[in-house]
Amino acid sequence: MQERLQKLIAAAGIASRRHAEQLISDGAVTVNGKVVTELGTRADPETDHIKVRGKLINPSLERREKVYVLLNKPKGYLSSVSDPEGRPTIVELVPQSLGRLYPVGRLDFNTEGLLLLTNDGEFTNFVTSARNKVEKIYEAKVKGLPEEKAIERLRRGVTLEDGTRTAPAKIRRVGETEHNSWYEIVLHEGKNQQIRRMFDLIGHSVIKLRRSQIGSLRDDTLKPKHWRKLSPDEVNLLMHKRARPKGKPTTRSHAASHGSRSQ
Repeated sequence: MQERLQKLIAAAGIASRRHAEQLISDGAVTVNGKVVTELGTRADPETDHIKVRGKLINPSLERREKVYVLLNKPKGYLSSVSDPEGRPTIVELVPQSLGRLYPVGRLDFNTEGLLLLTNDGEFTNFVTSARNKVEKIYEAKVKGLPEEKAIERLRRGVTLEDGTRTAPAKIRRVGETEHNSWYEIVLHEGKNQQIRRMFDLIGHSVIKLRRSQIGSLRDDTLKPKHWRKLSPDEVNLLMHKRARPKGKPTTRSHAASHGSRSQ
């Protein structure tokens, strides 16, 4: 069966679908010996020889198992597969035996919490696409006590310092002390360091930020630096966005996640 080249490249674990599109545009992909640069070109891995940078990817497509991992990312790790500056990356926290995995979206270097990794490009595209509106829930500790009218500005969407506009967000205060506040923020799409930049805009910097939920996925038993595989049901819930009772995300018990570990 013919499929788009970028989908096949992502399915082979070579790159995310977005990066695969760049590889095609750069002329790094051949089909039956001919360079292909047109996005949307289709090929059949059963009959066509597909190479990326000269390497045949058909064997990878034949034997490859799709892997989905949930990681509790700590501060001080890049959401990347490599870093030219030598900083720690999230791939160091999962075993190499799982194969080449890529992060599904990003968490900032100093942001903690749940992050997905996979070798399934279609899964990555679905979860990160703004049109699918997969909710991401964050917990933020904020300096000071912002006025409600300032928070309402953020709920409606604001223009950041670089001129980009944020989408409307759900924000509610969940706690406060004399000097700090805690908020729960729900985003459907996110720009680079968006939550930190939003609160900087109203004069209240974020002291600590953690992502606690991705769509229907939440796991309060998963410790920082630890990981576990998703179950088929969890993958299906994310991909098909089945309705869930409010306040009852899928959660793994301590016993269920006993095999999770840091590497």
